[in-house]
Amino acid sequence: MIVTLLGTGTSSGVPLIGCSCEVCRSLDYRDKRLRVSIHLEVGRHHFVIDTGPDFRQQMLREGITQLDAVLFTHQHKDHTAGLDDVRAFNFLQQRDMPVYGRAEVLDQIHREFEYVFAEHRYPGIPRLQLHEITAAPFEIKGVTFIPIDVLHHRLPVFGFRVDNFAYVTDVNHISEAEQAKLKGLDVLVLGALQRDRHISHYSLDQALDMAERLSPKMTYFTHISHKMGCHGAVDKELPSGVRLAYDGLKIKL
Repeated sequence: MIVTLLGTGTSSGVPLIGCSCEVCRSLDYRDKRLRVSIHLEVGRHHFVIDTGPDFRQQMLREGITQLDAVLFTHQHKDHTAGLDDVRAFNFLQQRDMPVYGRAEVLDQIHREFEYVFAEHRYPGIPRLQLHEITAAPFEIKGVTFIPIDVLHHRLPVFGFRVDNFAYVTDVNHISEAEQAKLKGLDVLVLGALQRDRHISHYSLDQALDMAERLSPKMTYFTHISHKMGCHGAVDKELPSGVRLAYDGLKIKL
């Protein structure tokens, strides 16, 4: 399996017009963060988790020409806004795109992309197959996904485990029962927004505590805002086995 971090930032973590903070002024490519998303290559199959506003740019940058399914963690716009651009894969692959999410996510997709589901559809619009998922494990193309049910303040969000890898973003609480699903990992990608406490995201200290509790072989932090600081400086502070993720990072498992 090859995991590519397509984006590791937030809507307050991408380069801002006119911003003069140290992150926006940084010449380090690791400080140039698009909205969070990952690509999984498992054998011959390709999956993307979340299609934020930067989805098209991320696909072009990584040269991804095959996509077997899209999975959604939750319904916030910074995770769903780029869904329209799966139309390119409809054209390339000549088939509808399977989309997986909990019921609330699929309901919002129906509302926000109403034109996709109209009785008389405009030519060339995206073609989607919606699949509702719950907290139960499910398979796509023979690959097993284990949902991890976490909270983003009061909003339920899914992380996903595939084999010895797990991805959990937009989180500020993981129950003991869900933590048990995250034991024995080789790699964990976990949300860590900033240094200060936040109402709906782990802070750096909280994410470090969770990483220590779960004890994966390697942890990468994602969903990083400007308030975290520059990549090079933060990385030097982190303990062994923990690093900040960056856009384009590839992890081979």
